[in-house]
Amino acid sequence: MPNEPSEPGRSSSHLVLIPSYNPGPKVFATVRDALRVWAPVWVVIDGSTDESAQRLSAMAVAEPGLRVFVLPRNRGKGAAVLFGLRQAQACGFTHVLSMDSDGQHPVERIQAFMQASLARPDAMVLGCPVFDASAPALRVKGRQISNWWANLETLWAGIHDSLYGFRVYPVEALIAIMRRQLWMRRFDFDVEAVVRLCWHGVPPINLPAAVRYFSLEEGGVSHFNYWRDNVLLTWMHFRLFWGFILRLPLLGARRLLSKGGPPQGQNR
Repeated sequence: MPNEPSEPGRSSSHLVLIPSYNPGPKVFATVRDALRVWAPVWVVIDGSTDESAQRLSAMAVAEPGLRVFVLPRNRGKGAAVLFGLRQAQACGFTHVLSMDSDGQHPVERIQAFMQASLARPDAMVLGCPVFDASAPALRVKGRQISNWWANLETLWAGIHDSLYGFRVYPVEALIAIMRRQLWMRRFDFDVEAVVRLCWHGVPPINLPAAVRYFSLEEGGVSHFNYWRDNVLLTWMHFRLFWGFILRLPLLGARRLLSKGGPPQGQNR
């Protein structure tokens, strides 16, 4: 396989991209643990004010596999990811694994996701969350609504979870999509990215990945605002639904043609 790392955890085509905004103390362990299993690891500091930028930049001086970008003001997760995507493309990388900086995502699954992407570079590799007792019931049940809409908007192309941000994206396809959109820059990024990538013809591969919610006492930080972010998601699905209606003939034809091929949204 031409782009497969020549040694474990080293790659010239795939990198770990961690957008970060005031993430709390978990970010340092998250970055260190990611570096133990993969390199390079890039962190995009999205206007943080908690001094994490200084500490991570100091880590990067001593760690050649780590690169830190500091944005002057907070622009949102999607904007931070887009910045990282453009930098990755300029350096010749073809895929990024995006993960949160707050310790919720499982670094031990990085290699499995990267290997799945190396085997199917045309696809996106989506995390399917495995929740434990720490997961808030409202968040677990509430995401089912967004998942249903995302599957309708893609004519059930195989998205098992539309909100979980532990994913491998093809760089060129995602940049092309985001370049044409004014949206996808904040909390709406994760859902809209997978829907529009499906519209673009990028097939999903779904892999299980644990998710952990930390309490404040454990160093957990959440920037989720129930009313603001759900209003944003509602507006996003309104826009995507009409985009789905316009693309329905194409999506229907693609679905019919796919019935003779491999199953969509395959699991591993």
